[in-house]
Amino acid sequence: MKRFLLTCLLSSAIMLPAAATLPEGHPAPDFQTQASLAGKAFTYSLKDALRKGPVVVYFYPSAYTGGCNIQAHTFAVNHDKFAAAGATIIGVSLDSIDRLKDFSAEPDYCAGKVAVASDVDGKIAKSYDLTVKEPAPGKKDTRGVEINHGFAERTTFIVKPDGNIFAAVGGLKAKENVDQALAAVQRLAAGQSSK
Repeated sequence: MKRFLLTCLLSSAIMLPAAATLPEGHPAPDFQTQASLAGKAFTYSLKDALRKGPVVVYFYPSAYTGGCNIQAHTFAVNHDKFAAAGATIIGVSLDSIDRLKDFSAEPDYCAGKVAVASDVDGKIAKSYDLTVKEPAPGKKDTRGVEINHGFAERTTFIVKPDGNIFAAVGGLKAKENVDQALAAVQRLAAGQSSK
């Protein structure tokens, strides 16, 4: 009984949206920006991506930092599971497109499977009601390169093809964030297939 109660409490706590994010059911702000997949830059449009099915929009602080490296790698490893549920993935950070070209192709991170988008001024993150912090002087990434951009909080949104938010996942470590996003995408797919 204790185990059951603990499981219920943990399940409900994990799926709570981040404190300052847009809620479930809210229209997801549309955006268009420069992105990269497998080292190649392109113009990404959320509206266009939603025509193909649900989109996982995951905001992360910075490429080439501990938790973000883990999160990108975990999304890449689980890419086929997201695709099987009909979803595409786009990572969004305040990194420049040049940093993201390298990051998107890096075998240990995005591995050419996960597209990442540049939100250099933080407007996209702010439109999702996320906190954007100013750059921390002297902070370096895992390669020893100074990070000269701000940081958006780690939060993932699952956006339905109708443009509304199905789930928001925040306040978790990188791997758990991906695990919960996958669970939400699979729930969404199961709900759509039962209609």
